Amino acid sequence: MDDEIAEDAPRRATPKPHHVGHRERLRERARGAGIHHLPDYELLELFLFRSQPQGDVKPIAKALLERFGSLAAVLAASVEDLTTVRAADSRGRTKGVGAETALDLAALHEVARRVAKEEANRRTVISSWTSLLAYVRLTLQHEPREQFRVLFLDNRNQLLLDEVQNRGTVDHAPVYPREVVRRALEVSAKNLIIVHNHPSGDPTPSRADIDMTKQVIEAARALSITVHDHLIVGRQGVASFKQLGLM
Repeated sequence: MDDEIAEDAPRRATPKPHHVGHRERLRERARGAGIHHLPDYELLELFLFRSQPQGDVKPIAKALLERFGSLAAVLAASVEDLTTVRAADSRGRTKGVGAETALDLAALHEVARRVAKEEANRRTVISSWTSLLAYVRLTLQHEPREQFRVLFLDNRNQLLLDEVQNRGTVDHAPVYPREVVRRALEVSAKNLIIVHNHPSGDPTPSRADIDMTKQVIEAARALSITVHDHLIVGRQGVASFKQLGLM
């Protein structure tokens, strides 16, 4: 009899993980209210759904933002750094950012960078200055090491080439004015914009930055090449030598 009662009693349903149905609810909210209303971690979740088709990705999205500090910094992080991020799901199981997910995030950053570059290059660089600043910030503001780039422009100030001249340490990238000018001649550039980043986050020019800029300007002037500006990119913004009266 007891066995019959036990068999007839309703079985207790195994509780479903809280994230079951979350993906579709998040997609519905994005479709309804608009994707631009989502907070950063949910926007990141939407992207991670494609890289990780199963499981709860909310902890990973939040761990990424906590580790790197912002959505822009997550996308700008290296594949190597991304794969070090791990988070525990609702069941206490630890899950990390795999190589494929890291590559997807890096690809998204590269797409954004190229779109920004297209916007900056639709008109002459000088007349699309806001787009140019957006492009250099997206490209350099979260770089962990100093990078020295040159934007080579033609005689109409159209962008011919954006080239990394040197990569350095956390606070120094070697610059060789003669090499900058030699490269300008090779690509038939008539104008230049120098760009580099300060990984410290503060774009304020240093004494060494000012001296180096003068050397590049002098070397370029000897060959009738104009240096329009020197931009220093940091997480706190972009400093323009021309606006600061340093050239």
